[in-house]
Amino acid sequence: MHNRSSGASMRVTLIKSVLTLVIVACTLELVPPAQAQTYTLLYKFSGGDGEQPYGRLIPGSTPGTFYGTTLGGGSNFAGVVYFVTTGGQEAVLHSFATPSADGRSPQAGLIRDSYGNLYGTTQYGGAYSYGTVFMITGTGQEKVLLNFDRYNGQQPISDLIRDGYGNLYGTTKEGGDYGYGAVFKLASNGSLTVLHNFNIGQKDGQYPYGGLVQDPSGNLYGTTISGGTYNQGVVFKLSATGQETILHNFGAVSDGKQPNGDLVLDSYGNLYGTTNQGGTHFTGTVFKISATGQETILHNFGAYSGDGARPTAGLVRDASGNLYGTTNSGGLVGSGTIFKLTSAGQETLLHSFVYADGSGPNGALVRDSAGNLYGTTSNGGYGYGTVFKVTP
Repeated sequence: MHNRSSGASMRVTLIKSVLTLVIVACTLELVPPAQAQTYTLLYKFSGGDGEQPYGRLIPGSTPGTFYGTTLGGGSNFAGVVYFVTTGGQEAVLHSFATPSADGRSPQAGLIRDSYGNLYGTTQYGGAYSYGTVFMITGTGQEKVLLNFDRYNGQQPISDLIRDGYGNLYGTTKEGGDYGYGAVFKLASNGSLTVLHNFNIGQKDGQYPYGGLVQDPSGNLYGTTISGGTYNQGVVFKLSATGQETILHNFGAVSDGKQPNGDLVLDSYGNLYGTTNQGGTHFTGTVFKISATGQETILHNFGAYSGDGARPTAGLVRDASGNLYGTTNSGGLVGSGTIFKLTSAGQETLLHSFVYADGSGPNGALVRDSAGNLYGTTSNGGYGYGTVFKVTP
């Protein structure tokens, strides 16, 4: 009897050991591969120099220099345009004023022309309090190029793009003829054309939080955070004359929902982006849309413990087709992540924020010629946001 009991006990122990090995093996399959990388905290905002940098950085003409915006802070508490170096030096080029006709609260990043002039948007302020498009010279001299009046758009929060003729294109998340946002073109001579007014009555998208990308033929592509067949957002194409085509409606079963970052376009016409919600684990996705509108989900966030969640920014793509981005939350302590995704959808976690080094990244990354990544977090550091560098 004693021997039979011992044999049974040994069999139970053996079964438990096998199950443990199986569980460990399955867990290891869920964890992304390790990759050596270096995270460097370049700058921590303190309020008077700006706070809550939501927009992405743009490289300056001098290597190791970047320009950006903050939503708040500065001498008037209405946001700033700033200059920062990889050595950790920061300077404020312009503090937005309130309640004057100047814009305030820029959420988007900047673009730069060949003369060093910077262009961007503010979501509030201006002559009618509905936001502006502005230009700032390299010495900090500002000029308001456009005052939104609600009818031509309201609350621009996305990056502008600029074509070879100096025309600027962008979106407003609200306003326009129907109140659901608009796509606009601001010509180099100052004339404004509203290319599209988003509408609720035709299964159109609504509220474009993200910016635009343009192909060589002049077509524009973007996303809306809601609207469409399932009311969870769309990917749209707009011809140079304003003819709209809906390429994809988000919100079907296991699909992503509510895309609010900029898209990336490759040489084959494929578009890449993120959704803030939806997917298998309900915490967002990375997607690919072909030129004909065929969608592929490349990654569902929340696939393993410590994975990122709820990306709000777009992506950056290298020459090998790898995608890099951030998530606003998730990670080891819930403060967000930086990730790399291969073209086949294999994810590598490059950094998990821990508040002291940044928290809640909202802007897209920028990549230099050596492959280093730079970005901002809207919180963390001293509590006002940070600028960081990652060497993958």
